[in-house]
Amino acid sequence: MSTHEAFMERIGRYRAELHVHCYRLLGSFTDAEDLVQESLLRAWRSPGEFEGEAGLRAWLYRIATNACLDAIRRQARQAPVVASFADVPWLEPYPDLLLDEVAPSEEEPDAVVVARETIELAFLATIQLLPAQQRAVLVLRDVVGWSARETADALGTSVAAVNSALQRARATLRERLPDRRLDLPAGELTEQEHDLLTRYVDAHTRCDAAALAALAHEDVRVTMPPDPHCYQGQAALGPLFERAFGASRMGEWRLLPTRANRQPAAACYLRRPGDSVYRAYKLDVLHIRDDAVAEFTTFGDRLFPAFGLPTTL
Repeated sequence: MSTHEAFMERIGRYRAELHVHCYRLLGSFTDAEDLVQESLLRAWRSPGEFEGEAGLRAWLYRIATNACLDAIRRQARQAPVVASFADVPWLEPYPDLLLDEVAPSEEEPDAVVVARETIELAFLATIQLLPAQQRAVLVLRDVVGWSARETADALGTSVAAVNSALQRARATLRERLPDRRLDLPAGELTEQEHDLLTRYVDAHTRCDAAALAALAHEDVRVTMPPDPHCYQGQAALGPLFERAFGASRMGEWRLLPTRANRQPAAACYLRRPGDSVYRAYKLDVLHIRDDAVAEFTTFGDRLFPAFGLPTTL
Protein backbone atom coordinates (compact mmCIF):
# COMPACT_ATOMS: atom_id res chain seq x y z
CA MET A 1 0.00 0.00 0.00
CA SER A 2 1.37 3.41 -0.98
CA THR A 3 1.83 6.23 1.53
CA HIS A 4 -1.05 8.09 -0.07
CA GLU A 5 -3.35 5.06 0.12
CA ALA A 6 -2.42 4.47 3.75
CA PHE A 7 -3.15 8.09 4.66
CA MET A 8 -6.48 8.09 2.82
CA GLU A 9 -7.45 4.90 4.65
CA ARG A 10 -6.62 6.52 7.99
CA ILE A 11 -8.70 9.63 7.40
CA GLY A 12 -11.44 7.62 5.67
CA ARG A 13 -12.27 5.99 9.01
CA TYR A 14 -13.75 9.31 10.09
CA ARG A 15 -15.84 9.88 7.00
CA ALA A 16 -19.18 8.81 8.52
CA GLU A 17 -19.00 11.11 11.52
CA LEU A 18 -17.61 13.98 9.44
CA HIS A 19 -20.56 13.57 7.08
CA VAL A 20 -23.00 13.91 9.98
CA HIS A 21 -21.04 16.93 11.25
CA CYS A 22 -21.25 18.66 7.87
CA TYR A 23 -24.94 17.78 7.60
CA ARG A 24 -25.68 19.41 10.96
CA LEU A 25 -24.01 22.63 9.87
CA LEU A 26 -25.60 22.69 6.41
CA GLY A 27 -29.00 21.00 6.85
CA SER A 28 -28.55 19.36 3.45
CA PHE A 29 -27.52 15.74 2.87
CA THR A 30 -26.38 16.59 -0.67
CA ASP A 31 -24.24 19.53 0.42
CA ALA A 32 -22.78 17.45 3.26
CA GLU A 33 -21.73 14.83 0.72
CA ASP A 34 -19.90 17.47 -1.31
CA LEU A 35 -18.29 19.11 1.72
CA VAL A 36 -17.00 15.95 3.34
CA GLN A 37 -15.35 15.07 0.02
CA GLU A 38 -13.83 18.54 -0.12
CA SER A 39 -12.66 18.21 3.49
CA LEU A 40 -10.91 14.90 2.88
CA LEU A 41 -9.28 16.39 -0.21
CA ARG A 42 -8.04 19.35 1.83
CA ALA A 43 -6.67 16.91 4.41
CA TRP A 44 -4.86 14.89 1.75
CA ARG A 45 -3.23 18.03 0.40
CA SER A 46 -1.88 18.97 3.85
CA PRO A 47 -1.05 15.66 5.58
CA GLY A 48 1.65 17.09 7.85
CA GLU A 49 -0.44 19.69 9.67
CA PHE A 50 -1.73 17.58 12.57
CA GLU A 51 0.24 16.44 15.58
CA GLY A 52 0.22 12.67 15.87
CA GLU A 53 -2.61 10.16 15.65
CA ALA A 54 -4.33 11.61 18.73
CA GLY A 55 -4.84 14.91 16.93
CA LEU A 56 -6.13 13.46 13.67
CA ARG A 57 -9.85 13.59 14.49
CA ALA A 58 -9.71 17.15 15.82
CA TRP A 59 -7.70 18.23 12.77
CA LEU A 60 -10.27 16.71 10.41
CA TYR A 61 -13.17 18.34 12.29
CA ARG A 62 -11.37 21.67 12.02
CA ILE A 63 -10.96 21.26 8.26
CA ALA A 64 -14.58 20.13 7.78
CA THR A 65 -16.00 22.93 9.93
CA ASN A 66 -14.15 25.63 8.04
CA ALA A 67 -15.06 24.10 4.68
CA CYS A 68 -18.72 24.22 5.73
CA LEU A 69 -18.40 27.82 6.94
CA ASP A 70 -16.98 28.79 3.56
CA ALA A 71 -19.93 27.09 1.83
CA ILE A 72 -22.55 28.66 4.12
CA ARG A 73 -21.20 32.13 3.48
CA ARG A 74 -20.69 31.53 -0.23
CA GLN A 75 -24.23 30.21 -0.72
CA ALA A 76 -25.85 32.59 1.79
CA ARG A 77 -27.37 29.58 3.55
CA GLN A 78 -28.84 31.39 6.55
CA ALA A 79 -32.63 31.42 6.86
CA PRO A 80 -34.01 34.87 7.75
CA VAL A 81 -37.00 33.24 9.45
CA VAL A 82 -38.03 29.67 10.25
CA ALA A 83 -41.77 29.63 10.87
CA SER A 84 -41.85 26.12 9.36
CA PHE A 85 -39.60 23.77 7.44
CA ALA A 86 -40.92 25.42 4.26
CA ASP A 87 -38.64 28.35 5.14
CA VAL A 88 -35.55 26.14 4.76
CA PRO A 89 -35.78 25.00 1.11
CA TRP A 90 -32.40 23.24 1.26
CA LEU A 91 -33.46 21.04 4.20
CA GLU A 92 -33.07 17.31 3.47
CA PRO A 93 -33.57 14.15 5.57
CA TYR A 94 -30.76 11.99 6.91
CA PRO A 95 -30.98 8.16 6.89
CA ASP A 96 -30.81 6.53 10.31
CA LEU A 97 -28.91 3.61 8.83
CA LEU A 98 -26.00 6.00 8.24
CA LEU A 99 -26.38 7.56 11.68
CA ASP A 100 -26.06 4.07 13.13
CA GLU A 101 -22.59 3.80 11.57
CA VAL A 102 -21.36 6.61 13.82
CA ALA A 103 -20.79 5.07 17.22
CA PRO A 104 -17.87 4.40 19.53
CA SER A 105 -16.01 1.13 18.92
CA GLU A 106 -12.80 -0.52 20.02
CA GLU A 107 -11.05 1.08 17.06
CA GLU A 108 -12.66 4.51 17.49
CA PRO A 109 -13.59 4.89 21.19
CA ASP A 110 -13.89 8.69 20.88
CA ALA A 111 -16.42 8.70 18.04
CA VAL A 112 -19.15 11.28 18.53
CA VAL A 113 -22.52 9.68 19.37
CA VAL A 114 -25.36 11.05 17.26
CA ALA A 115 -27.73 12.24 19.99
CA ARG A 116 -31.33 12.41 18.90
CA GLU A 117 -32.02 15.99 19.94
CA THR A 118 -29.13 17.22 17.77
CA ILE A 119 -30.23 15.53 14.54
CA GLU A 120 -34.03 15.91 14.48
CA LEU A 121 -35.41 18.14 11.73
CA ALA A 122 -36.58 20.79 14.20
CA PHE A 123 -33.04 21.26 15.53
CA LEU A 124 -31.53 21.27 12.04
CA ALA A 125 -34.02 23.85 10.78
CA THR A 126 -33.68 26.08 13.84
CA ILE A 127 -29.91 26.39 13.67
CA GLN A 128 -30.25 27.54 10.05
CA LEU A 129 -31.36 30.82 11.65
CA LEU A 130 -27.91 31.27 13.15
CA PRO A 131 -25.08 33.12 11.45
CA ALA A 132 -22.36 30.79 10.26
CA GLN A 133 -19.98 31.43 13.17
CA GLN A 134 -22.67 30.95 15.82
CA ARG A 135 -23.79 27.75 14.16
CA ALA A 136 -20.28 26.34 14.14
CA VAL A 137 -19.63 27.34 17.75
CA LEU A 138 -22.89 25.76 18.92
CA VAL A 139 -22.18 22.47 17.14
CA LEU A 140 -18.54 22.25 18.21
CA ARG A 141 -19.26 23.16 21.84
CA ASP A 142 -22.62 21.51 22.54
CA VAL A 143 -22.57 18.58 20.10
CA VAL A 144 -18.94 17.64 19.49
CA GLY A 145 -18.08 18.61 23.05
CA TRP A 146 -15.04 20.79 22.47
CA SER A 147 -13.80 23.33 24.99
CA ALA A 148 -13.99 27.05 24.32
CA ARG A 149 -10.23 27.09 23.68
CA GLU A 150 -10.37 24.18 21.22
CA THR A 151 -13.26 25.83 19.39
CA ALA A 152 -11.51 29.19 19.26
CA ASP A 153 -8.34 27.60 17.86
CA ALA A 154 -10.32 25.73 15.19
CA LEU A 155 -12.18 28.84 14.07
CA GLY A 156 -9.26 31.24 14.35
CA THR A 157 -10.94 33.46 16.91
CA SER A 158 -10.79 34.24 20.64
CA VAL A 159 -12.25 32.39 23.62
CA ALA A 160 -14.28 35.50 24.46
CA ALA A 161 -15.77 35.55 20.95
CA VAL A 162 -16.63 31.84 21.19
CA ASN A 163 -18.35 32.28 24.56
CA SER A 164 -20.34 35.24 23.26
CA ALA A 165 -21.41 33.38 20.11
CA LEU A 166 -22.42 30.34 22.15
CA GLN A 167 -24.52 32.44 24.51
CA ARG A 168 -26.43 33.99 21.61
CA ALA A 169 -26.88 30.64 19.84
CA ARG A 170 -28.20 28.94 22.97
CA ALA A 171 -30.63 31.81 23.53
CA THR A 172 -32.05 31.26 20.04
CA LEU A 173 -32.49 27.55 20.73
CA ARG A 174 -34.19 28.16 24.07
CA GLU A 175 -36.62 30.52 22.38
CA ARG A 176 -37.32 28.32 19.36
CA LEU A 177 -37.06 24.84 20.92
CA PRO A 178 -38.20 25.23 24.53
CA ASP A 179 -39.42 21.62 24.78
CA ARG A 180 -36.40 19.75 23.46
CA ARG A 181 -36.45 16.11 24.55
CA LEU A 182 -33.06 15.21 25.96
CA ASP A 183 -33.88 11.82 27.48
CA LEU A 184 -34.68 9.74 24.40
CA PRO A 185 -32.37 6.90 23.31
CA ALA A 186 -30.12 7.81 20.40
CA GLY A 187 -31.19 5.21 17.87
CA GLU A 188 -34.61 3.88 18.81
CA LEU A 189 -38.18 4.97 18.22
CA THR A 190 -40.50 5.00 21.19
CA GLU A 191 -43.34 2.49 21.41
CA GLN A 192 -45.77 5.32 20.71
CA GLU A 193 -43.85 6.33 17.59
CA HIS A 194 -43.79 2.74 16.34
CA ASP A 195 -47.54 2.50 16.84
CA LEU A 196 -48.36 5.76 15.06
CA LEU A 197 -46.03 4.91 12.17
CA THR A 198 -47.69 1.49 11.75
CA ARG A 199 -51.13 3.10 11.72
CA TYR A 200 -49.94 5.77 9.28
CA VAL A 201 -48.56 3.18 6.85
CA ASP A 202 -51.81 1.19 7.04
CA ALA A 203 -54.12 4.20 6.58
CA HIS A 204 -52.07 5.67 3.73
CA THR A 205 -51.91 2.31 1.94
CA ARG A 206 -55.69 1.94 2.22
CA CYS A 207 -56.19 5.56 1.06
CA ASP A 208 -58.21 6.17 4.24
CA ALA A 209 -58.23 9.95 4.65
CA ALA A 210 -60.37 9.80 7.81
CA ALA A 211 -57.96 7.40 9.52
CA LEU A 212 -55.02 9.59 8.59
CA ALA A 213 -56.71 12.71 9.93
CA ALA A 214 -57.45 10.85 13.17
CA LEU A 215 -53.71 10.42 13.73
CA ALA A 216 -53.00 14.14 13.59
CA HIS A 217 -53.29 17.08 15.96
CA GLU A 218 -55.87 19.74 15.28
CA ASP A 219 -53.01 22.15 14.50
CA VAL A 220 -51.09 19.63 12.41
CA ARG A 221 -48.65 21.10 9.92
CA VAL A 222 -47.59 19.76 6.52
CA THR A 223 -44.50 20.99 4.68
CA MET A 224 -42.76 19.75 1.55
CA PRO A 225 -39.26 21.28 1.24
CA PRO A 226 -38.20 22.80 -1.11
CA ASP A 227 -41.85 23.73 -1.81
CA PRO A 228 -42.45 27.10 -0.08
CA HIS A 229 -46.00 26.27 1.03
CA CYS A 230 -47.02 25.33 4.56
CA TYR A 231 -50.38 23.69 5.26
CA GLN A 232 -51.66 24.26 8.79
CA GLY A 233 -54.52 22.56 10.63
CA GLN A 234 -56.91 19.68 9.96
CA ALA A 235 -58.87 21.71 7.40
CA ALA A 236 -55.77 22.00 5.23
CA LEU A 237 -55.42 18.22 5.08
CA GLY A 238 -58.63 17.80 3.08
CA PRO A 239 -57.36 19.11 -0.28
CA LEU A 240 -54.10 17.17 0.09
CA PHE A 241 -55.91 13.91 0.81
CA GLU A 242 -58.42 14.53 -1.98
CA ARG A 243 -55.61 14.86 -4.50
CA ALA A 244 -53.94 11.64 -3.33
CA PHE A 245 -56.95 9.51 -2.40
CA GLY A 246 -60.03 11.02 -4.05
CA ALA A 247 -62.15 9.79 -6.93
CA SER A 248 -59.49 10.77 -9.45
CA ARG A 249 -56.68 9.61 -7.19
CA MET A 250 -53.14 9.34 -8.37
CA GLY A 251 -52.99 5.54 -8.15
CA GLU A 252 -52.31 2.80 -5.61
CA TRP A 253 -49.88 3.26 -2.73
CA ARG A 254 -47.44 1.00 -0.90
CA LEU A 255 -45.39 2.23 2.05
CA LEU A 256 -42.29 0.93 3.78
CA PRO A 257 -41.57 2.05 7.36
CA THR A 258 -38.12 3.54 7.93
CA ARG A 259 -36.37 6.15 10.04
CA ALA A 260 -34.92 9.56 9.24
CA ASN A 261 -33.21 11.96 11.64
CA ARG A 262 -34.07 9.59 14.52
CA GLN A 263 -37.75 10.10 13.69
CA PRO A 264 -40.38 7.71 12.27
CA ALA A 265 -40.64 7.90 8.48
CA ALA A 266 -42.36 6.13 5.61
CA ALA A 267 -41.05 5.56 2.11
CA CYS A 268 -44.04 5.95 -0.22
CA TYR A 269 -44.35 4.17 -3.58
CA LEU A 270 -47.03 4.92 -6.14
CA ARG A 271 -48.37 2.67 -8.88
CA ARG A 272 -50.10 4.93 -11.34
CA PRO A 273 -53.04 3.71 -13.43
CA GLY A 274 -51.73 1.50 -16.22
CA ASP A 275 -48.32 0.98 -14.63
CA SER A 276 -47.11 -2.48 -13.58
CA VAL A 277 -44.82 -1.50 -10.67
CA TYR A 278 -44.81 0.79 -7.66
CA ARG A 279 -42.29 3.57 -8.15
CA ALA A 280 -40.52 5.63 -5.47
CA TYR A 281 -42.51 8.82 -4.95
CA LYS A 282 -41.89 10.53 -1.59
CA LEU A 283 -40.52 10.18 1.92
CA ASP A 284 -42.76 11.27 4.80
CA VAL A 285 -41.11 12.10 8.13
CA LEU A 286 -43.42 12.25 11.16
CA HIS A 287 -42.95 14.44 14.22
CA ILE A 288 -44.89 13.01 17.15
CA ARG A 289 -46.15 15.12 20.04
CA ASP A 290 -48.57 14.11 22.80
CA ASP A 291 -49.80 10.86 21.22
CA ALA A 292 -50.47 12.33 17.77
CA VAL A 293 -48.68 13.53 14.66
CA ALA A 294 -47.84 17.20 14.99
CA GLU A 295 -46.08 17.52 11.65
CA PHE A 296 -45.75 15.67 8.36
CA THR A 297 -42.64 16.64 6.39
CA THR A 298 -42.61 15.31 2.84
CA PHE A 299 -39.43 15.03 0.79
CA GLY A 300 -38.93 13.75 -2.72
CA ASP A 301 -37.55 10.32 -3.64
CA ARG A 302 -34.04 11.38 -4.67
CA LEU A 303 -32.39 10.11 -1.47
CA PHE A 304 -34.03 6.67 -1.47
CA PRO A 305 -30.70 4.97 -2.38
CA ALA A 306 -29.01 6.61 0.63
CA PHE A 307 -31.76 5.10 2.80
CA GLY A 308 -31.08 1.65 1.33
CA LEU A 309 -34.50 1.75 -0.32
CA PRO A 310 -35.32 0.34 -3.78
CA THR A 311 -36.60 2.68 -6.46
CA THR A 312 -39.38 0.28 -7.47
CA LEU A 313 -41.48 -2.41 -5.79
